[in-house]
Formats: sequence, C-alpha cells, structure tokens
Amino acid sequence: MEVTRILAIRHGETAWNVDTRIQGQLDIPLNAAGQWQAEQAGRALSDEKIDAIYCSDLLRAHHTAIAIGKAVGVEPIVTPMLRERHFGKLQGKTWAEIESDFPNESRMWKSRQPDWQPDGGESLLQMIDRIEHASNTLAAPHQGQHIIWVAHGGVLDILYRLATVQHVQAPRTWSLRNTAINRLMWVNQKLQMVGWGDETHLDNQASSAPNNPPADAGGDTPK
Repeated sequence: MEVTRILAIRHGETAWNVDTRIQGQLDIPLNAAGQWQAEQAGRALSDEKIDAIYCSDLLRAHHTAIAIGKAVGVEPIVTPMLRERHFGKLQGKTWAEIESDFPNESRMWKSRQPDWQPDGGESLLQMIDRIEHASNTLAAPHQGQHIIWVAHGGVLDILYRLATVQHVQAPRTWSLRNTAINRLMWVNQKLQMVGWGDETHLDNQASSAPNNPPADAGGDTPK
C-alpha cells in the first residue's frame, strides 16, 4: 500500500507572534527572525527529495514556503485550504486585550469550545472539517511521494490531533514552534504520526537569528 509522506511546517515568526497578537486570516509578513527560520528549514531539508509543496496563501506561510522551495528545488502551490483559523472580530487583538475587553470570548477560546464562533469567524468544528478535507485533497494525488505543507499554528494543532486521534478539547502538550519540522503520513484517508517537533535546525538561533526571538513565540493557539 502506497502512502503519502508529509512534512508539516508552521510559518516563520512574525512581529505579531512576538506581541501575542491574533493574526487569524490577516496577512502579516515574516519578520527578520522568521525569514531566517524559513531559510534554516530549507537548508535542513535540502537533501530530501520533495515532490510538491503546498502552502497557505497568507504571506507568512507563502514566504516561508518560497524559502524552503528554493532549497529543495520545488515551487510552492498556494491554497486557501491551509489558512489559519478565522478569528473574526478578535483578529488584531493581543491575548491580554482579548482577556480584558472580551472576557467571555477569552474563556470560550481558551477552553477550546468546539462549536463557538468568534463574531465573523470560524468555529473549531468548522476548522477541523476544513483541515481534514484539505488533508485528503492535497495528499491523495501524491501517494508514494513526499510533500510539504506550510501552514499555521492552528492548522498544525489540528493536524496533530487528527494524526493522534485526540479530542479537540484535549490539552495541548506538543510544541508548535515556528518552522519546526513535523512528519506525518497519509494512508487510507487518515493521517498518522511519524515524528513531531524537530527543531535541530534552530539550535543556534539564540546567537545567529535576528532579534533573538523566544523558542515558542505567541501565536493564534493557546496551550
């Protein structure tokens, strides 16, 4: 039985990650550290044969995919299927602002209520359906091949839960570090875990990367 091997990678860091400001589907570019991370991920994968790269059409993921694509010799294909969760009116707010100004929404978000939708946004149940559909759609044509998906923290969180059959409200105990390399396989229309959170290409980040960002800068998915 042929499987599709998948490298799932979160985009490089942005200024809003550092500020713990919700990006959602707003189009925020990489900062200098994020561009460095993307280039390091490309170098780490440069010896692997990659058949295709798919990425979210948001700049932070697309630019990360471009850097990786240059290293492996594959041009990324952009798709809105891999976008971050839409956070509606909460997009652009920091975690602290949400907790202060929208306490009910903060509680619903942090407790991962499956059917809760931010005003104008997307529920976790809707996102799970979208990401599961994307997984099947993007993996099916590449059985027997090795592909890359470049996406977002919320997307990677859902991929992990699908691959390990964990409930959407299970506490997150896994890392979602920017540009960490995560390995999955797709077989019989299901994702399976191979390995998660390879960060070795970022080991010298403290001394080499611009701005010396934290190891797991804030994003759109609370623990």
